[in-house]
Amino acid sequence: MSMSDPLGDMLTRIRNAQRARHATCTAPASKLRGNVLEALKREGYIRGYEREEIRKGIAQFSIELKYSEGEPVIRELQRVSKPGRRVYSGIKDLPRIYGGLGVSILSTPRGVLSDTEARAANVGGEVLCRVF
Repeated sequence: MSMSDPLGDMLTRIRNAQRARHATCTAPASKLRGNVLEALKREGYIRGYEREEIRKGIAQFSIELKYSEGEPVIRELQRVSKPGRRVYSGIKDLPRIYGGLGVSILSTPRGVLSDTEARAANVGGEVLCRVF
């Protein structure tokens, strides 16, 4: 059976693993998921991730979660643009998450970027998720 929102599934897996205090979690691999994980790593919300081949043609990401003094670094992870309702934002309309403490992850013509990187590159795009 196909999945209607693969990115939302990965974000939910990360949320659930952090609530259960797991050190790592896994998610099926795709280019978009890998780009979002790279943005989360650049912003310091996860330690890292690794692509593992399960069998020929099928891979998964092993995501290493990050904790600070026993508490998860990610307090809130919310999907903004969903398959039934896409949310696009120009660079001038992009809101700051918790006064700049949080991050929006965008899919732009220059790739998947955080909101600070998108402002520096002066590009808008689809708002994939919010992280705080």
